[in-house]
Amino acid sequence: MLAAALSACSGGSGADVEELPGLPGSGPTSNYNGPAPATQDVQQFKLNLWDNIQASNRCGNCHSETGGQTPMFARHDDINLAYTAANGVVTLASPQDSMMVTKVGGGHNCWLGSAAACGDILTTWITNWAGGTSSTAARKIELEPPVLRDPGQSKNFPADQGALFSTTVYPLLEQHCSECHASATSIKQQPFFAEGPPSDLDAVALAYEAAKSKMNLDDAAISRFVVRLRNESHNCWTASCTNDANAMQAAIQAFSDQVVPTAVDPLLVTSKATTLYEGTIASGGNRYEANVIALYEFKTGQDCGTSITGACSIAYDTSGVDPAMDLTLSGNVQWFGGWGLNFAGGKAQAQTSASAKLKNLILQTGEYSIEAWVVPGNVVQEDMRIVSYSASLTNRNFNLGQTMYNYDFFNRTDLTSANGDPQLSTPDADEVLQATLQHVVATFHPVTGRKIYVNGVLAASLDPAPGGTITNWDNSYAFVLGNEVSGNRMWNGVIRLVAIHNRELTQAQIVQNFEAGVGEKFFLMFGVEELTNVPDSFIVIEAAQFDSYGYLFRRPFFISLDGTAQPDGIDVRGMRVGLNGAEARVGQAFSYVDTRITSTEYSAATGQTLLNLGTVLPLEKGPDEDEFFLTFDQLGANTYNRPPIPDPPVPAPEILDPVSVIGVRTFDEISATMAEITGVSQNEPGVVATLDEVRQSLPAVPTLEAYLSSHQAAIGQLAVEYCHALMETSSLRGAMFPGFDFDAAPAAAFANENALFDPLLNRVLGATQLGHQPDKIFVRDELSDLVNGVGDPARPGLVNAIPAGEANDAARTRSIAKGVCAAVIGSAAMLIQ
Repeated sequence: MLAAALSACSGGSGADVEELPGLPGSGPTSNYNGPAPATQDVQQFKLNLWDNIQASNRCGNCHSETGGQTPMFARHDDINLAYTAANGVVTLASPQDSMMVTKVGGGHNCWLGSAAACGDILTTWITNWAGGTSSTAARKIELEPPVLRDPGQSKNFPADQGALFSTTVYPLLEQHCSECHASATSIKQQPFFAEGPPSDLDAVALAYEAAKSKMNLDDAAISRFVVRLRNESHNCWTASCTNDANAMQAAIQAFSDQVVPTAVDPLLVTSKATTLYEGTIASGGNRYEANVIALYEFKTGQDCGTSITGACSIAYDTSGVDPAMDLTLSGNVQWFGGWGLNFAGGKAQAQTSASAKLKNLILQTGEYSIEAWVVPGNVVQEDMRIVSYSASLTNRNFNLGQTMYNYDFFNRTDLTSANGDPQLSTPDADEVLQATLQHVVATFHPVTGRKIYVNGVLAASLDPAPGGTITNWDNSYAFVLGNEVSGNRMWNGVIRLVAIHNRELTQAQIVQNFEAGVGEKFFLMFGVEELTNVPDSFIVIEAAQFDSYGYLFRRPFFISLDGTAQPDGIDVRGMRVGLNGAEARVGQAFSYVDTRITSTEYSAATGQTLLNLGTVLPLEKGPDEDEFFLTFDQLGANTYNRPPIPDPPVPAPEILDPVSVIGVRTFDEISATMAEITGVSQNEPGVVATLDEVRQSLPAVPTLEAYLSSHQAAIGQLAVEYCHALMETSSLRGAMFPGFDFDAAPAAAFANENALFDPLLNRVLGATQLGHQPDKIFVRDELSDLVNGVGDPARPGLVNAIPAGEANDAARTRSIAKGVCAAVIGSAAMLIQ
């Protein structure tokens, strides 16, 4: 059999994994002196696969003419014979399904610490061979039909806020795990499935949610809680881990025994069922990777949980370009569900010897691209490193970083400093960086310089130091993610993918990679042949684990794997996703499907799109156990008479606090009102500058309850600026205050104070006293006390309180007048409406 042909030299089953060191320098070297490749395809096999596997510490020690193990796809005497042997263990149409990949990926003779990483690298090499001279240089995906089965009944976690959990499993967790897995501890190890105390029902409910993915209701023995004790001896609380595992298993079984299985409603029109991992792998589909020299998809962590020790301490470079630039994880960094790394103070760093391949390979072209899928943790962190090739805070070859809402791109050339600045940044006003999943590409070309693209759109291209050469790069620097090599530029966020290309990607290639998406994705194929009478027909949905709590489903389409099928006139309406025996309670965006599959819209190659929408569904048991199926209000001739959704009960009227019948002016209204009172234009330069400065601190809504003390401070600042412009413009002040002598000293000028007070009060309070406004006489007296004092030495008044060293002249008269003006126009009389 083919599997036997790939067995190890020792004749073993593949269970013994031989850990082999990677080769130093530039990777495996070939001294092939045999016959020339007979065809172009043989040449592509040699360049892309054979050159990488023929070394003695990979496959050449066994599967060669000297090793004697068949098939001899790594033989050195005749590349054409090696090519023939390789074709027996390689599937060019679907490289990830090649026997060579599945054997090594299962643990056979992997040269790394992760068999999965070896399998990924082999897939890359075979994909490159299959691509050969292809101009698209993209990964291809072929749909593989799953085993068809009907949706089954399923035990689901009860929606009881942890009531049953609190009497079965929780007592063990709270007693033995709360020193780590609780938020009140110094360790704070997530998930918090031992949150307490038991008397706090909210804490128990939180623990219940965190524990769900660790319990298997169908087979308690394989629950993660049990496996951690029995197989990994993790935190056993007695001398016998077996006994502790048995106790945990019994508690989970007691929980499960009281859960009634959910059976699928027999009236529903349902598809066949599948799980996430039964889908066709869609990850990386149609990505452009012709010039990738380093690639991180972070697949290693899918079985690591929060651990970054042992094999889980390495993020592997699966580009297949030697030397592999593997990253060592340190500090506060954790694996992220669905492939990724979550940085909160740690870093992932390569050795300098491996990092040198970046300089060596990028110098060959003089251009490069940094590609990353990231989720910034916030938009307030400044000068933090996301992807860096550097030695210190001030010495680097390149860096992609974050400063608040901006992405920053540093690149060292003969035209920049050793730090790569001046940097290229996305524009402040655009605020393109957001705390959500984003595809970011930074490119450099020696003629056109740097560019930054976000989600396929060019965001920055005005390079302050365009062009230049990178011959001054230093190959002693290290490649690092999430931090500076010195550890003091700690970026907060999630990195889902990083790729380094030694070519400048075009915008079309960038859009191609953006549309391909990121992470561990699958095409879930829901069989509907029995409902449509179309052979091998499926409704296919792209699905991925969105985070630790949900799945992302998107872009459902109909297709038949029978290339001769010609579906026509098939109505599809009201499609919903079923989860573990019942329609999911949330996330039913596909219920809006209302379309017809027609021969004119249907394509044998791509099928027919049903709805260009996505939705998030809850994660219940975990990606390896949650069972999905589809239901339909109509599919072809099959219909379901869905009962109308009952109207929710009318809630009792809520007794609210009384709402004020008055409000406040908002920022634009305040400025317009002050301009009307003073006669000063809103376009006056000082006013424009002040309004720009305080706009964010002025009221944005007219609700009185939302008014803050900070609003009043900003209003006062704007009032002072309007009054300054009024008092320093002779024509304006002369027209408004004709009887007030601004050229006199304060004592003389304010002897006629009402000539200043009355025009202001008339404009703000009204010439005629209004019942809802303050009493004008009272306000005038208050202003007089402000100017002249109240007979108290501690409050001498503005006229009498002459600052040391200040002239008591006409300029001071205007200053006092500005204060009086600001007190009036910045008051509640102006603000309230």
